[in-house]
Amino acid sequence: MTCQSALYVGRVRHHRFRPRPHALAYRVFWMLIDLDEIDELAARLSLFSRNRFNLYAFRDADYGDRSGRPLRPQIEAALGDAGIAHDGGRIRLLTMPRILGYAFNPLSTYFCYRRDGSLCATVYEVHNTFGETHSYVAPADAAGRTLRQEACKLFHVSPFMGLDMRYAFSVAPPGERVSVAIDGHDAEGRLIATTLGGKRRVLSDAALLLLLATHPLLTLKVTAAIHWHALRLLAKRIPWRRHPAAPERPFSVGCAVTKHAKGPMQP
Repeated sequence: MTCQSALYVGRVRHHRFRPRPHALAYRVFWMLIDLDEIDELAARLSLFSRNRFNLYAFRDADYGDRSGRPLRPQIEAALGDAGIAHDGGRIRLLTMPRILGYAFNPLSTYFCYRRDGSLCATVYEVHNTFGETHSYVAPADAAGRTLRQEACKLFHVSPFMGLDMRYAFSVAPPGERVSVAIDGHDAEGRLIATTLGGKRRVLSDAALLLLLATHPLLTLKVTAAIHWHALRLLAKRIPWRRHPAAPERPFSVGCAVTKHAKGPMQP
């Protein structure tokens, strides 16, 4: 069977519109990991391991409830609790791996497929720099096209934004390209716009070694960039919000928007 896992190399862009504009953009790459292929990848690739140190690694306890339990049953249970039918098809995770033992993923996205290959749901797993995590589960009914979903913000991500917001997701599922765009709206309108997107590459030791040279210490740089831009927002006198308690439930349910874009978004 053909390997379903891959690399995606591209950029993240973020723009804040109010009360003072602020923007950032940086190069990044992700691994698209089929949850049924993790051990196969670890056996095939010299530079990638599961649950042990390597140049690149996947650690089960970095995701889901962080217990280290296998992720597939956790995601399937979340889909069931959300009332989303999943018949045991593929589940693929778009995420940044551990690099030299360090990982931080502001957003990891699960693409959940039916056995016939159609996409039935996405799960957006969000991590903040305070060691907390929460996931938004949303049905998908736009197989092969850009899909749109919405969810109420329930999880504290940044001290410069409150919880009185709503997310609008626009997603082009993994193919030759992948993109995830998130607009954050509050009572005054659109507050933030974030887009991540990249182009597919074959997942191999040679590609991973090249990415070490072109994107050195990527996960550490992501964390450093978050704190650097926080200092810049403070300098712009953006109001600081208190840190509310994380939701009691690790998953919350969003919804699909029936009006779909005509074609895939470009990252």
